[in-house]
Amino acid sequence: MTKIKITYMSIYFFYGEEDFNIEQEIGKLKKGLDKNFLEMSFKTYDNPKFPDLISILRSQPMMFGKMLIVINCLDYFSKTFEDKEIKEIESALENNNENLDIVFVAQLPRNEGKKLDSRKKFFKLLKKYNSLECPLIPTYKTAELEGWIIKQGKSKGIKLDKNALTAIISQIGNNLRQIDGELDKLKLFAYPNDTVTADMVREICISNEDLFAFSDFLMENEKDRALLEYRKLLDTRYPLEILSTLQTMLRRWIILKAKSQSATPMELSRMTGMHEYVVKLTLQKLKKNNLKDLVKLKENLTDAEYRIKSGLALDVEKEVENALFR
Repeated sequence: MTKIKITYMSIYFFYGEEDFNIEQEIGKLKKGLDKNFLEMSFKTYDNPKFPDLISILRSQPMMFGKMLIVINCLDYFSKTFEDKEIKEIESALENNNENLDIVFVAQLPRNEGKKLDSRKKFFKLLKKYNSLECPLIPTYKTAELEGWIIKQGKSKGIKLDKNALTAIISQIGNNLRQIDGELDKLKLFAYPNDTVTADMVREICISNEDLFAFSDFLMENEKDRALLEYRKLLDTRYPLEILSTLQTMLRRWIILKAKSQSATPMELSRMTGMHEYVVKLTLQKLKKNNLKDLVKLKENLTDAEYRIKSGLALDVEKEVENALFR
């Protein structure tokens, strides 16, 4: 993650694939708002049309103090603003109210290798302000990933030894959101001590290898054995935790299956954030799996996740089970 460029204006530009880091940066800004007026002082807009965008940029904070506006602007990079529109946007930003923080967010889809066009005038305009790129951290960039985990652990009041860091990356990969959740659990598990060990990670954190064994049975249509593995996982894991981890793995597997004939292992490594060696092993394991079945399973799990989070599921364990085996 590149260093933020400091300016004196309350304009920010966060972009990249790592949505968790973007959310954290926005969260830091939200802490400066009056909690009693949060509904009025925090607004989010999705790619507003140009006239609406100008109106939003010229918003005036009310009596409740600071105001924070987040503008999701990814669609703007697939169009071209006219010169007069760029000048009007620039003028609105230069005359921004000191009590109004404006955040432009261009969140790129994960693991698709897409980049923003830095030649566009709109990109160059936003880069003049507080800009921060939030790219994915590939698992092969071990030092960078370990540095992030150490920093995140420190913010939670825990320390991790070298072996614990290795175990986290081995079991979870580079999913920062999931790692953050596991660090919360590890903090509770380590209490009253503040040091996390590899043994703690192996005992508490969900293992991708366990899920891989479970999914192998599932994809090979060995439903009895897959159901047994799922119920074993439920002894120590909450269904949504299993679902979330499996979703991440499925997304990578789908990319590997879809692109394996046209991309090199190195290219697949960049697309998925997996080490090149792991890519080759995974492709071997996926030989018996059908791309269509993988996509269908992911759709079923997405539907189950929506039903659970929206309160429509009467039995969370059964909801996930039905998604896996229907």
